[in-house]
Amino acid sequence: IIMSHFTYLKTSFKNLLHLENALTKLEIPYKREKKVIDANNSKLYNVNLVISQSNNYDITFNWNGEEYELVLDASFWIQPYPVESFINKVAQQYASDVIIAESQKNWIPTN
Repeated sequence: IIMSHFTYLKTSFKNLLHLENALTKLEIPYKREKKVIDANNSKLYNVNLVISQSNNYDITFNWNGEEYELVLDASFWIQPYPVESFINKVAQQYASDVIIAESQKNWIPTN
């Protein structure tokens, strides 16, 4: 029997679009997964991001109501770099995407 021990790591990722852009820039394939949060109303759902691994122990960014937390089983981590490096790489790209978006928001075209 294989026992799975999931780790829930808090992040500061609060925006789905920036998180998706960060994963895309890092060439980390992911898929969106709708998670219904109200059994009586299927229109109420969160969107989680799932990173598939070849060993079927997927990595997930789960919305917990405040932020996307990283859910993984460290014993089955098969990414090319350690968990800490993975989080740091995603965080750097996420921050970069936020800065770019904010700077474009305030950009005023000149004639």
